[in-house]
Amino acid sequence: MCGILGVVAKTPVNQLLYDGLQVLQHRGQDAAGIATAAGGRFHMHKGPGLVRDVFRTRHMRNLVGNWGIGHCRYPTAGSAYNAAEAQPFYVNSPFGLMLAHNGNLTNAEQLRQDMFLQDLRHMNTNSDSEVLLNVFAHELQVAAKQYQVDAEAIFKAVAGTHKRVKGAYAVLVMIAGYGLLAFRDPYGIRPMVIGRNDTTAGPEYMVASESVALDTLGFKYLRDVEPGEAVLIDVNGNFQSRQCAEYTLHAPCMFEYVYLARPDSLMDGMSVYETRVKMGEFLADKIKHTLPQLKIDAVIPIPDSSRPSAMELAARLDIPYREGFVKNRYIGRTFIMPGQATRRKSVRQKLNAIAQEFKGKNVLLVDDSIVRGTTSREIVLMAREAGALNVYMASAAPPVRYANVYGIDMPSRDELIASGRTEEQVRVEIGADALIYQDLDALKKALQAVNPAIAQFETSCFDGNYITGDITAEYLTGIEDARNQPGKPSNAGDDDEGQMDLNLVQSATH
Repeated sequence: MCGILGVVAKTPVNQLLYDGLQVLQHRGQDAAGIATAAGGRFHMHKGPGLVRDVFRTRHMRNLVGNWGIGHCRYPTAGSAYNAAEAQPFYVNSPFGLMLAHNGNLTNAEQLRQDMFLQDLRHMNTNSDSEVLLNVFAHELQVAAKQYQVDAEAIFKAVAGTHKRVKGAYAVLVMIAGYGLLAFRDPYGIRPMVIGRNDTTAGPEYMVASESVALDTLGFKYLRDVEPGEAVLIDVNGNFQSRQCAEYTLHAPCMFEYVYLARPDSLMDGMSVYETRVKMGEFLADKIKHTLPQLKIDAVIPIPDSSRPSAMELAARLDIPYREGFVKNRYIGRTFIMPGQATRRKSVRQKLNAIAQEFKGKNVLLVDDSIVRGTTSREIVLMAREAGALNVYMASAAPPVRYANVYGIDMPSRDELIASGRTEEQVRVEIGADALIYQDLDALKKALQAVNPAIAQFETSCFDGNYITGDITAEYLTGIEDARNQPGKPSNAGDDDEGQMDLNLVQSATH
């Protein structure tokens, strides 16, 4: 996953984009970038690290213009930071284009070959986002008549991109001399929302991964970008949209609601907080019916994502809810840290137990999910060291048994603690006295209770059902083999701190 943000405003957008990326920081901590447009040029700065570390005053001064896009990067294959793969990406042929992408293309390698042999386009990095940019650029070149860009050509280019590209993608594109384009894959796997702010000078628009970015920046939530839909906002703030995919199925990623998204976000008509409350409700019902013999003195959440579920579970079981762990806010999310050793070490740095809440008690620890098991194993041990008599573990999500290929960093089955193991074997592995997983059907019902209109979800990490229909055993093996090759070289270097000004292609017109 990554965080993306685009704004077309009436005043300079550099501060809006910076503030919005900070709000979306939880979606990627590897690198960040901002691109703006004004005065016949694109202006861009990008680099490694958190948003606050990438941008300085001198960078912000150079990011001039009233429209632009931002990106915070999360490497989907667990790779270390590669300077050349920070986003946005840029091409100048046939038109000046800047792209920011959240998701993962499942046919990127085939597209890369096609682009080189048929479309005569060169890829400079290993990033699938660069592939996506070049596919769109080629389709726009085909659709544009006499190299003149208009809305019809742009929508045709999106339709052509949908036909060629497979996987999950929420995309923002700056089109030189025209405006901001946003589009989403035909399954709506990765989220994308639209907001509007009415000013005396006219309407301003924002497109973002999550609605929390709209809320904090004063934009009113309008709606989600629909699966397969393209939204086009020109530099004057004129808004239009079109369905560009031949076939669509609304199936948002379930793991967004379990873990990835902020609880104060609204996506696909669902409050993330409310879905997590419902997860706690269904999990409590399972404990009542399957493990009524457990004597639980306190329900304790693993901060932060599991709090809504844990509070609702405690209320329904009529058991005291307690905060048993204090979180260090300056340590990143261990789920998206590269490398098992780094994750294991960071658990102890991130959490510290409050001994009084554990000593002499039987405690039920509630987590949003159990992925690699590293965190769970360490936390169970911390609870025992703090004096707990029995430590039970409950997961608000089902066992994660399968690779995710749509933009979440869990592509290797060997790294998933539940892969090839029974629930009892997982319990032994993490050292808990009892282990309770949410049922997949119950998780679906929890989300549908919030928005009954969504009949299907992307649940591949739980059930191995890949909704795009193009994932084979050979594909999964290939990903795992590539992941196990440390230090895979990049084909490109870095420019001067990622800072550059780019002349817009003057042939791009309205």
